[in-house]
Amino acid sequence: MSGADIPGDEPPRGGADDRLPLGIDELLERVRSGYARVEAREAYEAARAGEALLVDIRYAALRERDGLIPGALVVERNELEWRLDPRGSHRLPEATSHDVRAIVICNEGYASSLAAASLHQLGLRRATDLVGGFQAWKAAGLPVTA
Repeated sequence: MSGADIPGDEPPRGGADDRLPLGIDELLERVRSGYARVEAREAYEAARAGEALLVDIRYAALRERDGLIPGALVVERNELEWRLDPRGSHRLPEATSHDVRAIVICNEGYASSLAAASLHQLGLRRATDLVGGFQAWKAAGLPVTA
């Protein structure tokens, strides 16, 4: 009888020889361990000092409902990698190098973690995301426009 046949003894997850796929909570934990996430006030100060780009990936209905972060780049999630890859032909003017510090913002801080991890795979090693997303920004009383 192998270890996998013993009740309660599951094979390890997440390695190169996975037998079981990761769940979303495990995936989020794994990608978030690869970089330091930022709180709303820190994101605000970094952007204000010109040290970071705020990148809003929320979909249009949420932006219309809740407002925008002044100065944030609005980039649809399905275009993010193309717009921020400094070597890409569809990059934004702000995507000047792999050293850009992009702070990705979704609505609550989940999708942005996966997006930041994807940017890391493109070599944007300073990419991170906002803990709690736009809702945390708004709750902190930081600027929002209608």
